[in-house]
Amino acid sequence: MSISAELRDRVRKRAQFACEFCGVSETDTAGQLTIDHFQPRTQGGSDDLDNLIYCCHRCNEYKADYWPANPTEPMLWNPRREIFDTHFLMLADGTLYAKTQTGEFTLRRVRLNRPPLVAHRLRKQQHAEEQRLFMRHRDVLVLLEQLHQHEATLLEENRDLLELQRTLLRILLGK
Repeated sequence: MSISAELRDRVRKRAQFACEFCGVSETDTAGQLTIDHFQPRTQGGSDDLDNLIYCCHRCNEYKADYWPANPTEPMLWNPRREIFDTHFLMLADGTLYAKTQTGEFTLRRVRLNRPPLVAHRLRKQQHAEEQRLFMRHRDVLVLLEQLHQHEATLLEENRDLLELQRTLLRILLGK
């Protein structure tokens, strides 16, 4: 049974057109990603929206049709149900550090620290920092413009006061 185009579009939009495991977007890959069944159909999974994950080809390939055969086997992180920060910490060098056993297993199974992903995360961090600095620069420019306008107003008021002083001096001196 294949997934309908409508359901595929819902999954894509819900994921904001990016891999729900690694964050790589359609723009990054220059094409659509894949739909993965978190619980594989071969393991009893369904085509329900809640079981469908939008993911890149690599994450889908590495995850494969993994599903724990018994409760003692490790579980993969479910990006649809679990918060990223619960299981992972991104380090300054762009690698992910596992905070839980689920995170550790997912890092190994899906290979979330593969070099291209680390480089991708570093680029995203750098871009976010550039955006933050750009916004800060823009705010400073707005403040400088306001300061300039305030300074111009003060100079005009100062000229008016000087003219008023000259007038008063002329009156006092009888000129």
